[in-house]
Amino acid sequence: MSNKQITNPIAKNDALNNKPQMVFGTINYILLGASLLILIVGFALMSGTTDIYSSTKITIAPIVVMLGFALGIVSIFYKGKTN
Repeated sequence: MSNKQITNPIAKNDALNNKPQMVFGTINYILLGASLLILIVGFALMSGTTDIYSSTKITIAPIVVMLGFALGIVSIFYKGKTN
């Protein structure tokens, strides 16, 4: 029998830090907040009952909303630079 002890460096690192790991990085949360802000602006542009056929409500607002959703997807999949 061997007296070698197998250690897991990941578990050892977690035990030393005692700090829970976040699922996303800081930049991911910033991008997600920006996408939510863009979505709010897009839906605000789309709202209202007067002049429902204006170019702002038909073309610009849906493009802004789609950009907000696209930025939300990017914020989820973005991986920051690793050291």
